[in-house]
Amino acid sequence: MALQALQSLNMSKNQLTRVIPKNIGEMRLLESFDVSSNHLSGELPMSLSGLSFLSSFNVSFNKLTGRIPSSTQLQSFNESSFFGNKLCGVPLTQICGEIEHHKDQQEGDTSHEVDFGLIISVLLGFFVGFWSIVIPLNVGTIWISLYKLRYMLIC
Repeated sequence: MALQALQSLNMSKNQLTRVIPKNIGEMRLLESFDVSSNHLSGELPMSLSGLSFLSSFNVSFNKLTGRIPSSTQLQSFNESSFFGNKLCGVPLTQICGEIEHHKDQQEGDTSHEVDFGLIISVLLGFFVGFWSIVIPLNVGTIWISLYKLRYMLIC
């Protein structure tokens, strides 16, 4: 971003959509950040945790999801800075495991489905590996037995 010296960014109540740019944290001198009351979605960028001069922060009433990035700055703001989203973690009382579990229930939890491709691959690998050892051992034993039999018949 070319706005590295920017100290205040207020784009609240603008009907903004999409996501907060991942490189927002490059605005190292940012003291005030307000994008409240928009339609922003996605997660809060991890680069926000690198902003050390923030004294005002508000992302409330958007469609943001996920964990609030860990930093002393972001955790120092009131819960009201994050209201109206599906965010979790400090400073909110919503524990991230609860939100992720609720999200899985809503979307149909697929984490417990059986992966038949994996099972077939493992079984096929075992079968091929097992027989690639057993067959040569048996064939070798048969050849040795035939050699001994031939030797006995000659003598």
